[in-house]
Amino acid sequence: MKILRFTATWCQPCKALAQNLERVTTDLPIQVIDIDEQQDLAVHFNVRSVPTLVKIDADKKEVARLVGVQNTAELYTFINNN
Repeated sequence: MKILRFTATWCQPCKALAQNLERVTTDLPIQVIDIDEQQDLAVHFNVRSVPTLVKIDADKKEVARLVGVQNTAELYTFINNN
């Protein structure tokens, strides 16, 4: 499993989510994807807004998705379930 964090440099909610993610301990790798630099990946995962977290399995198939700024409790649940 891995988490894709879709973000943009101009996105203030993305910065807030990044700060909340720093407070959550996880062994899952989190790959940061700037949607302006990697538009093809954003399109592939049908990302319509940022911030978006997409959890993928070893086959790179989506397992779960979380859109918008989340608090640390919500992030912990998302990361550690599914």
